[in-house]
Amino acid sequence: MFSKIFPPIHAEGYKFLVISGLITIVFYIFSSFLGLIGLVFTIWVYYFFRDPERIIINDDNYLVSPADGEIIKVEEVDGPIELGLENKKFKKISIFMNVFDCHVNRTPCSGKIEEILYKPGKFFNASLDKASTDNERNYYKIKDLQNNDILLVQIAGLVARRIVCESDKNQDLKQGDRIGMIRFGSRADVYYENYEPLVKVGQTAIAGETLLAKK
Repeated sequence: MFSKIFPPIHAEGYKFLVISGLITIVFYIFSSFLGLIGLVFTIWVYYFFRDPERIIINDDNYLVSPADGEIIKVEEVDGPIELGLENKKFKKISIFMNVFDCHVNRTPCSGKIEEILYKPGKFFNASLDKASTDNERNYYKIKDLQNNDILLVQIAGLVARRIVCESDKNQDLKQGDRIGMIRFGSRADVYYENYEPLVKVGQTAIAGETLLAKK
């Protein structure tokens, strides 16, 4: 019960907690009302950077969600031109993370990271279609255990200003492993082949637990 109310937080969150805590103290010196606002903000910072444990299915017949949030796209598209896959068809699922969602990202499958590519860009609202091609983003090309290409893209949003990558090229992953996070409101796109989608637009996903697609 304690861990549900006070989940562990990502390492990225500690400095923001310290900063918000100091601001709260300064606010309180001038006004108890401002101090209360600072306290609420500090609590929000804590929960934004939460990093709870998740129950992973560990079944290579499924892809799990890389992010908490709302499913906003389930479609067939060309692969990302940045990875030289524009002539290959993929199915794509997009997940929008608002500022109240957990922002720690996980790998949808077991496999090896063949490529990581960071692209600077703009900061449009992450729910917009053009966010996939115009916003700051980080690509992971993963070869799953059945030799399929699985692509995960972290996309910064209107408020998000930093993509945190905690993985390396040629790293072996187990399904649901943490790969990084995005600070403040963002999106994750999953491109895949040889799986059939199990989710629909409007559904809420939980990173590492929600089953996105099945072989």
